[in-house]
Amino acid sequence: MKKILILSLLFLFAFANDIFAQTKVSGIVLDKTNLPIPFANVVFKDSYEGIVTNEDGRFYIESAKTYTTIVVSAAGFSEREVSLDKPVNYNFKIVLSEAESLKEVVIFTGKTSKKSNPALDILREIWAHKRKNGLNLFAQYQMEKYEKVEFDMNTIDSAFMKGKLFKGMEFIFDQVDTSKITGKTYLPVFINEALYDVYGDTKLKKVKEKMKANKTSGFEENQQILSFVKDLYSDYNIYDNHLTFFDKSFTSPLSTTGIDVYNYVLRDSAFVNKKWCYNIVFYPRRKNELTFKGDFWVNDTTFAIKKINLAVTKSANINWVKDIYLEQEFDVVNDSVFLLTRDYIMSDFALNKKEKSKGLYGKRTSLYRNHEFNKEKPASFYKDEVNYVDKSVYEKTDDFWHENRFENLSKDELGVYKMLDTLKTVKKFKQITSSVKVLASGYVQFGNLDYGPIFSTFGYNEVEGVRLRTGARTYFGTGDTWRLQGYMAYGFKDDKFKYGFSGKWMVDKKNRLILSGGNRRDVEQIGASLTTSTDVLGRSNASSTIFASGNNGKLTNINLSTVGLEIEPVKNLTFQTGFSYRTLESASPTFSLDYYTDAAQTITKSDVKQSEVNFRVNFTPKRKAIGFAVERDIVDSPFSDVFVNFSHGFKGLFNSDFKYEKIQFYYKQPIIIGPLGRSNIIVEVGKTFGTIPLGLMSVIPGNQTFFSNESSFSNLNYYEFITDQYATFQWNHNFQGRLFSRIPFMRKLNWREIIGVRGVYGTISDANRAINASGLAYNAPENVYWEYQAGIGNIFKFLRIDLAWRGSYLNTPDTNRFSVKGSFGFYF
Repeated sequence: MKKILILSLLFLFAFANDIFAQTKVSGIVLDKTNLPIPFANVVFKDSYEGIVTNEDGRFYIESAKTYTTIVVSAAGFSEREVSLDKPVNYNFKIVLSEAESLKEVVIFTGKTSKKSNPALDILREIWAHKRKNGLNLFAQYQMEKYEKVEFDMNTIDSAFMKGKLFKGMEFIFDQVDTSKITGKTYLPVFINEALYDVYGDTKLKKVKEKMKANKTSGFEENQQILSFVKDLYSDYNIYDNHLTFFDKSFTSPLSTTGIDVYNYVLRDSAFVNKKWCYNIVFYPRRKNELTFKGDFWVNDTTFAIKKINLAVTKSANINWVKDIYLEQEFDVVNDSVFLLTRDYIMSDFALNKKEKSKGLYGKRTSLYRNHEFNKEKPASFYKDEVNYVDKSVYEKTDDFWHENRFENLSKDELGVYKMLDTLKTVKKFKQITSSVKVLASGYVQFGNLDYGPIFSTFGYNEVEGVRLRTGARTYFGTGDTWRLQGYMAYGFKDDKFKYGFSGKWMVDKKNRLILSGGNRRDVEQIGASLTTSTDVLGRSNASSTIFASGNNGKLTNINLSTVGLEIEPVKNLTFQTGFSYRTLESASPTFSLDYYTDAAQTITKSDVKQSEVNFRVNFTPKRKAIGFAVERDIVDSPFSDVFVNFSHGFKGLFNSDFKYEKIQFYYKQPIIIGPLGRSNIIVEVGKTFGTIPLGLMSVIPGNQTFFSNESSFSNLNYYEFITDQYATFQWNHNFQGRLFSRIPFMRKLNWREIIGVRGVYGTISDANRAINASGLAYNAPENVYWEYQAGIGNIFKFLRIDLAWRGSYLNTPDTNRFSVKGSFGFYF
């Protein structure tokens, strides 16, 4: 959600330039009936600089060189040359006539043939040679990399400049320029430059980047925005079958499945940097699929890509992004090896895909040079640093950057840095950036204190009635090594105050050795999830939800104190141990945690006092974190998650009531299945050894809210199933609109299909049944409880509706066989 939250705010204000082009042309290509011609080819005459029109026949092309003619062609139409009377030519209307004869050229109309198509013969050669091209030819490689990321407000007009929002900041519009891709005006809000040394070993399949320098201007203190930037543009290989952008898997035009997805046309052949190359145009066979349009130049002997341009089609099922443009250039080394030297990505973020809608450009330029090969390094060299930060990387002088940039900044680009630095001193701009931080993080900053999270201020449950909450935490900067935080809450119905406080201290930065501790006294819905958080202030959302169904009075008063230690000796591998002491008792007269304390079952006790020590191992490969502070933000990208937790309960320690051992295992695996979408598989297993009461049992999580919850069962009530050993399995799959895109009347809705199934098996020992005096009948899913679901996502771009059905235990009284749940989210 933070992605679109940040973007939607950035759309409200702006805060440069690229390359001043010598020739700019925009317009629309039509047929004689005045209908647009999609995917027509527009190139500057006697060059290989070209573009493909979009689905509406519109185009924009520019070049740093001076040209006097463009050539326009399309499958089934006669080629036309159009003279350019001046360097800048906007809004051309170009009409093409149908071809009268084929002569020596094979014309492909509409969907191109899969037979007798020379473009496909070349494509098959690319597949055969792709492992023999580029860095894969070498056992080891190293190179230098320069990367520039920039965000710009676009579609700037006079009315926008005169808006009240920019009063006192009019000087920023001195940096307005025109995009070489879309022809729109833009103004920067964020610039980041970085230099790296890159090392790779194709045998070990390891890559390591060592940052040498980093420079940022604009919002550099906001971790949420930096997290968004890092998540936004991941690296990709154009030869892969599928390319992932914005959490979506696009079919590459070089994919071995591309023949079924794209139309290919052999447009031209020419020398490109003294290498004879073929030019192939590609465009999608169907609308609403995650595909590109564009063209590429490929060498005639090595069949390596020399240059490729890709643009996501406007009909693609992706939200908040109007355009995505990618460009890669490869240079020849040793007369035959083609290596990537330039990679450019530009995205146009907007609330809708209308041509004149205002939005935000996100641009990344990566340059590579000084390649060296077959210099072997030990495997230990590629070990990732857990929490290493070299502050000198961020303190390089302007002279250093002037000497080490791969390409010099223009006078106007240098002006952007000056403008952004000046802007940070403007009071109104500070107010705007503060608003962005509040909505992105949920906290309001007052000096070195953050108030919040503001989204947890209000709540409701049957015990507390209306609940108000206030909280704060310390914040001194993005590199904080310690943090204190706390909260206080009040329930109007039970007329009681609740509170919680905690502290964390990172003793060792290198291995992230963190000491923590705290105390919480509150009302909580136990059993909202099988796997509980080690955060002493962690409280389930089910404890205070405004929208709920049925009775949610089975709440517990909890007094929890913890101390803990965790360490991350290897990146994304965390070891944690801790000690806790908690007191549990019912918070409602209609709910009981009573248990028998004698074998004759004559004496009962209503509260539980328990001391416990736990050991946990958590492995999260491919997880990406932002920052080096004691608390970090996690990049919103898919990663595996597996942990094992062992707990031992003491009897007699601090008057603790029970002795037991409990082991839990959790595993989550996301699986991207190319254009078919993404699956998630979740497995949880647990067992408690020993005799324990209801308050310590493993409650199968129910869901009595109206909102979907991945960790709970949609049709279960709270405490419907109780276990002391359990095994759960869950599978869900999001087709990302793949099926609906094949149904003509549903294509424009851009809805996305979700299906899933989950089940649980569990038992209760006779000893645990025997001490139960709560009045709650112990039921365990010994015959396997399962339910299945189907849902539609992306309704109005933010709403998801899930329908869930029970597959077993259909005749249980006072339960739901069927339920409808909803959720809100902003996803690409």
